[in-house]
Order: sequence, then structure tokens, then C-alpha cells
Amino acid sequence: MSTLVRLPSPVPAPPPPRGRWLALPVLLAAVFMTTLDFFIVNAVAPATRQDLGAGQSAVQFVLVGYGLAYAVGLITAGRLGDLLGPRRVFVAGLALFTVASAVCGAAPGVGVLIGARVAQGVAAALMGPQVLALLGLLYKGPDRARAFAWYGAAVGVAGTGGQAVGGLLLAADPAGLGWRTCFLVNVPLGLAALALTRLLPEGERVPRGTAGNRLDPWGTALSAAGLFALVFPLVVGCEYGWPLWAWASLAAALPLGLAFRAQQRQRMAAGHEPLVDPGLFRDRRFTRGLISVALLFGVSAGLTFTLSVFLQEGRGMSAMAAGAVCTALNAAFLAASGCTGRLTGRFGDRLPVLGAGVLAAGLVVTAWSAVGAGTGGVPLGLVGGLAVTGAGMGLLMAPLTAGALAGVGQRRAGSAAGVLGTAQEAASVLGIVLTALVFFGLLGPAGAEAPGVGAGAWLGAFRGALGGLAVVALLIAVIHGGRGRWRRRLGVRLRLRRAEVEGRVAEEVGVG
Repeated sequence: MSTLVRLPSPVPAPPPPRGRWLALPVLLAAVFMTTLDFFIVNAVAPATRQDLGAGQSAVQFVLVGYGLAYAVGLITAGRLGDLLGPRRVFVAGLALFTVASAVCGAAPGVGVLIGARVAQGVAAALMGPQVLALLGLLYKGPDRARAFAWYGAAVGVAGTGGQAVGGLLLAADPAGLGWRTCFLVNVPLGLAALALTRLLPEGERVPRGTAGNRLDPWGTALSAAGLFALVFPLVVGCEYGWPLWAWASLAAALPLGLAFRAQQRQRMAAGHEPLVDPGLFRDRRFTRGLISVALLFGVSAGLTFTLSVFLQEGRGMSAMAAGAVCTALNAAFLAASGCTGRLTGRFGDRLPVLGAGVLAAGLVVTAWSAVGAGTGGVPLGLVGGLAVTGAGMGLLMAPLTAGALAGVGQRRAGSAAGVLGTAQEAASVLGIVLTALVFFGLLGPAGAEAPGVGAGAWLGAFRGALGGLAVVALLIAVIHGGRGRWRRRLGVRLRLRRAEVEGRVAEEVGVG
């Protein structure tokens, strides 16, 4: 049987620059922009449609094109970072994202806008895995925990505050640019970040001329096709009433995934480096972190969607008022994220259990106190529940992400980050789809379109959806519950008990 040929050692990475903390804002700016752009378009979609004279389907593809290109490109982008070095790929992605944002802001028609949004998604995919890989290169020990806490804060605030930021930019309307401001704001940020990329380390890469210095085109095609077949119908299937082609696409995702797995094994047997190293999934810490991060992103996306629909359609609140209520979620997330560095040193591996418990409790409180929303005044109970929920998310984001990548070597850092990012994006889509099924299913056969849907029905559907999300949050606590640690403690107690019993028996025999 063939064995995997051992490649020459990668080019050694230079030591992190002295000003490594100056490099952190560059990475965080990229994370914030790419995450914000996924959500901000929801707030400006009506204005975009009116200004460009686009149909509903075209606007839908403005929303979908970015996320789809992002999700499909992450695994390949992670492998590119391994081959070429994370800084080089990050700079290319940042430059493309800046240019594509300028094109979005100047788009004369919806066709150009859709194309530029797809380019933005590709650029975001190029940057995403490299950010995680570069964070691992730059920071070690306690600094690593603090850096990932800032990373989690940037992701969370951008994700939960995307619609609020879009609404504020539309209301401010600088220079009369309207919805275009939401894209053009990325240009100065991107240019400033590009000017500072020299602060980033080059990172390891496979030397040129080796057998592993190839991208694996067949693996790239199969992974992209499988992810597209899975994600695309989930994103647009509900919009089109789940036609036959959507189910056929979902059915094709499984054989494409199996074909990708078989092709990767054949590539390894032939002595070539795979696109995704199967050894990643034999690492229990990575697998546990991967599943937990996916669950967290599913809960976050499901909550954001359900909360927006409930407050605006179910309770009649304006977009601005609903965004104001959600600031409690964002503020608590940011505050808790800033504490994870210190709390990791205190709680260690138990911090995810604590965070999952806080998240589940916050979801329950939010669901129970939502009865006062939209009735005038400040819904203090709802605001408090969202604050607890945000704190739980903040306690989870950085430890789960850092923990998943902690045992991954630099040589596989890009691939691991690509797999992790793909799981995040796919889980976000699944979270919205499944939560919507529960939410609208509880409203009745016609969902929100049913005549005479009362406040009680809306409240019951909201509570049912958030109850399901709370159960999912508790699964994170189960995964990180330290069952092995408790078994070891129980074993020690049993051995002590056995020694105590044997000592008493020995004493009795001696006395006898």
C-alpha cells in the first residue's frame, strides 16, 4: 500500500514583529468589514431595490451572492494560505474586497451590483482563514486569549449590529449617497488596513518545486460543488417555495461530499497533500470545537432573524426601535468578550460550560419577557434577557474558536481555519432556516401571512423558537461538560474508598 510522501520542511516563519499589537487592528478591521457586509445589506435592500429598479429576485441574489461565494471559497482559501503564506493571501483578499466595495457603491445597475457582491464574497473567503492563522502566529499564551477575545468581539458586534449600522447610515445619508454608503465606507477602511499589512508576519508556506505545492484542482471543484449544492437551496429555497430543483440540489450534496472524501484519500495514497487533511478530524479538540462553534453560530443567526421578525412584524416596532433594543445584546457581547482572556485563566476548559449556561438562561429570559415588547415604554425585561444572551455569546466565541485551533500546527492552520469558517457560514444558514421553520410553523399553516394572527400567536411562536435555541445552546455545555474529568475524579474517589475499606478489614483481621 502506498504511503504519504513526507514533504520538505516548510519555510520557517519569522518571529512575530515587536509591534504585534499594532497588527491586531488590521486583522480586526478585515473581520469587522467582512462580517458586517453579510448582514448590513438586509437593512438597505428596500432602498437598493427602489433606486436601481430591481425586482425581488434580483435583490435576493444581492443578498445571497456574497454569502454563497464566502461559504464556498473558504476551504480553498485556507489551503492557499498554507501554500503561499497567510499574509500574501490576506493582502490579496483585502485588496480585492476594497475594490469590490467601491464597485458596489458605484454600481449603475443590479447586474453589476450582484457581480461585485460575489467578488466581495470571494475576497472575504480569502481573508477569513488567514486572520485565524495570523492570530495564531502573532500571539501565544495569555496574549493569544486576549487576541481571540478581540476577534470574537469584532465578529459578534458586526454580526448582531449589522442591521442597526445599516439603518443609521441610511438615516444619516452622507453626501446623499443613500444605500451606497454602506459599501463605500469599506474603501477608506480597506486602504488604511492595506497600508499597515507590513506589520503582519509572513507565516509558513510550502517551498516551491515540491509535490505539495499544488492546489488540487479536482478537490477544489468537488468541495465547491458540494458546498454550493448544500448552501444555495437552503438560502433561496424558501423564497421560491421549495421547488423540485432545491430538493435535488440538497440530495446531490451528499454524493458530492462522499466523492470529495474519496478523492482526498486517493490523493493522500498517491503521496500528495490533500485539500483538507483528514487528520484534522482525528483531533478531538478540533472536532469538538468545530461542532461547538457551528452550534453557536446557528443559535446566533437564528436569534437575530427571529428577533427582527418578531419585533417588527409581530410587535409593530420600527427598524430603528428594534435596533435600539438589540444594542443590549451587542453591548453585553462586547463586555463579556473583553473578559474572556482573564476568565480563561481562571476557569480553563470549564468556561464554555459557563458560557453555554448563561446563553441558554438568557434565551429563556428573553422569551419569557417578550410579552411587553411593542406596547410602549422600554421593555426592560426583554432588554435584560438580551443582555444576558449577549454575555453568554461573548463568553463562548473566543474560547471556542481558539480552542478548536489550539492543537493545529502552523502547517495546517490555513486548512483548519477554512474548515472552521465553512462550518460557521453553513451553520448560520441552517440556523436561520430551521429557526424559521419552527417560528412560522407555530404561527400556523399560513405563517405570518395568515389573516388575524394575534399577539398571543406571535408570542407563542417567539417563545417556541427561542426555547429550541436554548436547547441547542445547552448542547455546547454537554460537549464541553468534562465527562472525562468527572470520570477521573470518580475513579480517584472509588480508589480512596477501596483503600479505606481494605484498611478497615486489615485492622479487623489484625485485632481478631
